[in-house]
Order: sequence, then structure tokens, then C-alpha cells
Amino acid sequence: MCELLAMSANVPTDIRFSFSALVQRGGATGVHTDGWGITFYEQKGCRSLHDPNPSAHSELAKFLKAYPIKSRLVIAHVRKANRGRVALENTHPFIREMWGQYWSFAHNGQLKGIKKRPLVHYQPVGSTDSEHAFCWLLDQIRIACPKRPSDAKLKRIVSEAFASLRELGVFNALLGDGHALYASCSTKLCYIRRAAPFGRARLIDEDLEVDFSQETTPDDKVIIVASTPLTRDETWTVVPPGSTIVFRDGERGD
Repeated sequence: MCELLAMSANVPTDIRFSFSALVQRGGATGVHTDGWGITFYEQKGCRSLHDPNPSAHSELAKFLKAYPIKSRLVIAHVRKANRGRVALENTHPFIREMWGQYWSFAHNGQLKGIKKRPLVHYQPVGSTDSEHAFCWLLDQIRIACPKRPSDAKLKRIVSEAFASLRELGVFNALLGDGHALYASCSTKLCYIRRAAPFGRARLIDEDLEVDFSQETTPDDKVIIVASTPLTRDETWTVVPPGSTIVFRDGERGD
């Protein structure tokens, strides 16, 4: 199974601490050796980097661990291939445009029969069930709403589509549009919210500690979403299986 990571913040924030843990799970502390990717949103644009090599041994991942890209919304993924060969086109997050915005998507799990669902506006480039699910998901949203609807209506449409995909198997997934982060849980997903007063945290997967009070302002709000907890001395909230949660600007939006 793959590993997911995401961040929602109210100010541009550095995700290198959490990313360092995810990288280790791609071949050092975990078996997710079949590629990795990360997408950073910056205003209307986004930077997306992918590598079909194990993240724990990736020169590109080492570069990112040393390069402070700050963003308010980030989605990342390390892959353990089960459907679709190990290849650049099959690494997550996948990206498409809708309503003049970039949408990104990462998935953990398998979806039996997803490729039987017809596609209208979007087509996959690679061969994974995950990318087909992403294309189908965007189709459902676009067919229901030719123009961007209210946040409440969009959340309802996404939640219904997520629920439909969960019926096909394991659908732990992250979907972002630069403003909101939608999270689906079938089996495992958790998150932590960090706000003032900030403290210290130490990673589980690497001997690395940070004092967030030295890296933030009192107004900062950050939510980190992961497949399993990344730190050993913080309390993570487990997302109930069969549910959808939305995050905006470092807060739960539902």
C-alpha cells in the first residue's frame, strides 16, 4: 500500500520536516519503493515533482529536503505499485485543470472495476486505477457543475463521489485545488493541527526534531495529513473509515 502526506496552512509554510519522514518510508523504514511525487501550490500555479525511483535514495528528494519551498497546500505520495508498472507516468500526485485551476490527486488502495466506469472529459496518461479514478472523479464534478459552485455544494459533490469510489475497495485519497484539501478515508488516515502555542516534535522515521515556536508566528495554523502518524510526541486525530473531511487554511472546513 502507498503512503500519503498533505498540508493545509493559512500562510506559506515549509513542509520539509514532514516530508523527511515520508521520504524514509520510501525504501528505508517502509517498502514503498516504486516512485514518489509532491505538488506545491503557489497562488494560481503549482510545482509538481515526480521520480519513479525510491524516495529514500532519490537525489531529487534530497534536494527538496534542503530547499525550502513554502506553500499553503501540499500533496505528496510514495508508491508501492500494485496496478500499473513502475514508471514516471504512474507516479502520484496526478494533475488536471478544471475551472481554470490545477487539481491534484493522490491515492492509496485498490479499486476493483474502476476502469469499467466511462470517462468523458478527462483521460489517464498512465495505467493505474488511481489515475482512472481521478479522471472519473473530475468528470463527475464537472458534469454536475460547469462552473465552480459554492464551497458547500462542492464539498457535497466530492463527498458523494468519494463514497462511490470507496464502494470499489480501499480509497484513502487526497484531492486539492489550491484552496481546499479533500481527504477520503477507507482504512487509514490521520491528521494533526498545529497552532499557537507551538511546541517541539520528533519524527518517528528519522532522528530529527524541530521547535515549531522558532519557525512560526502566533497567527500560523497548519494541518498535516498522513497515512499514519509522523511524530512520536504529538497526538494525531484518526479519521473515521468511510468519511470525507475538508481542510482550508489550516482548519477543518466541515
